[in-house]
Amino acid sequence: MNMSDVKVRRQAPLSTPATLARNATIDISAALNALLADMFLLYVKTRNFHWHVSGPHFYDYHLLFDEQAEQVLAATDAIAERVRKIGGTTLRSIGHVARLQRVLDNDADYVTPLDMLAELREDNRELARRLRATYSLCEEHGDVATASFSGNLGRRSRTAELVSVRGRPSR
Repeated sequence: MNMSDVKVRRQAPLSTPATLARNATIDISAALNALLADMFLLYVKTRNFHWHVSGPHFYDYHLLFDEQAEQVLAATDAIAERVRKIGGTTLRSIGHVARLQRVLDNDADYVTPLDMLAELREDNRELARRLRATYSLCEEHGDVATASFSGNLGRRSRTAELVSVRGRPSR
């Protein structure tokens, strides 16, 4: 194999067979990539709170944030793989994540544990709403597999149910 063959292969688009119309692939990939960016931000925020929680309920909240962060991170791979499966491309950099993120950063020097819980509760509620919107988009395009995937992702994730309405862990 010579260098020109290698260069051509590097520039060739990755071919992923998909039965969706091109506009469906574009729309659904964009929705999933935005979800993926939100999940990365939610992961980082949850880890931030895990590292910085303090107070009398430190241990419980520390464990809660750890479990939540792991669940969020696990979902990121599934989302990215689904984007590739339908023939789309996925996130390539932190800059790409930043351009698509809808979850807000929290750079505060100190956040009370109850404020951490409340913020994550709202972020998770918003993420659940976005998952439902993605499900609807998939149905609109006739992508039953991705609709099922996004529905299962929402049901499989326990992040929203880990934090009750009052901002305290439900156990």
